[in-house]
Amino acid sequence: MKLDIVFENDDFIVINKPSGLLTIPDRQRKETSLKKILQEKFGKIFTVHRLDRDTSGLVIFAKNETSHSFFSKQFEERQTVKIYLGLVMGSLEKEKGSIDLPIMQHPSNDGSMIVHRTGKESLTDYEVLRNFGIYSWVQFRIHTGRTHQIRVHMKELGHPIVCDELYGDGKTILVSGLKKRYNLSKKEEEEKPILGRLALHAWKLGLKDKEGNDLQFEAPLPKDLRATLQQLEKLPGRR
Repeated sequence: MKLDIVFENDDFIVINKPSGLLTIPDRQRKETSLKKILQEKFGKIFTVHRLDRDTSGLVIFAKNETSHSFFSKQFEERQTVKIYLGLVMGSLEKEKGSIDLPIMQHPSNDGSMIVHRTGKESLTDYEVLRNFGIYSWVQFRIHTGRTHQIRVHMKELGHPIVCDELYGDGKTILVSGLKKRYNLSKKEEEEKPILGRLALHAWKLGLKDKEGNDLQFEAPLPKDLRATLQQLEKLPGRR
């Protein structure tokens, strides 16, 4: 698998992870993961943070223990800037705001999370960049790093991330659902989704290096999200 390397030096490496790839091995260790691929290429690799399997975008790994400790501390002390882009269901009542709701693991232990008063502090800022009526394109900044944080917070607001099978309806986006007049090409037996995965992308990451310099990284939108936005821009009534 060809890695999309955004930045690399002797201390760490920043990868633009594709949707569908695990960041680190799961318990069964049956599937490949980004960490395993990096270990095969570089040898020792240390996990600093992670993304959900179906979330695309920026992930940083350390190449040595010193860097691992240095960068992990930044994440733990909330000194990093983490900006995401995502497509959510419907139109939000407020175009800008903060979601300050604690999150904990679901009692059923099925891998999902819930908002609960006994959970850990979780803070997400959001801003609507484009309102398409049936969907909204939103920028998020997470100040905490809880599992599924954006997904859980948006579900709580009543606007889950598009194609989220765990916290939403999981429905894919089809061009035929956006265009009144759409016909399959002769080569197609059935229509393929224009977007068939979680519509969430880790877009920007800001942190400091060991010398105290500010580092800013950015991962361009994947093709499927770009194509979806292009189709949505053609809808009447967008804002």
